[in-house]
Amino acid sequence: MQRGGRKGYAVYRIVAADARAPRDGRFIEKLGMYNPNTNPATVELNFERALYWVEVGAQPTDTVRNILSREGVYLMKHLRVGVKKGAFDEATAQTKFDAWKQDKTKAVEAVRATEAKAKKDAAAKSLEEEKKVNEAIAKKVADKKAAAAAAAAEAAATEEAPAEEAAPAEA
Repeated sequence: MQRGGRKGYAVYRIVAADARAPRDGRFIEKLGMYNPNTNPATVELNFERALYWVEVGAQPTDTVRNILSREGVYLMKHLRVGVKKGAFDEATAQTKFDAWKQDKTKAVEAVRATEAKAKKDAAAKSLEEEKKVNEAIAKKVADKKAAAAAAAAEAAATEEAPAEEAAPAEA
């Protein structure tokens, strides 16, 4: 894997490289990209080339091995070995792989749906809390305005009363 991206947002290239090459150094072939920052992690992989490299004996790192396993490269390698040994034919192997891939896709979609629902629920809860806070603030403002209006009315009533008393005395 070769690290890329910016500080705090790493994105990796999956590459075939000589074991003696440095981590971000020379490589033989780029096989794909891995972005661990998304949920679930995003993997773009050239499946056929990755399968070729695994079949010719490439030794992936632990992380890349896990990625290739999740993408089905090792399952396809296993199925191809079964075809070579005569356990089943190519069509059966492809059917098994397609069934596995569909199950995998459904699982990923379920995770994405769960994440989306959780995000939507959190936003709704936040909105409700904000509405409650806004209502409390609006009530305080209304109470303050009512108190100010009552004080102004009382002050106006006290000013009118002495003026009325003073007017008849002068007449």
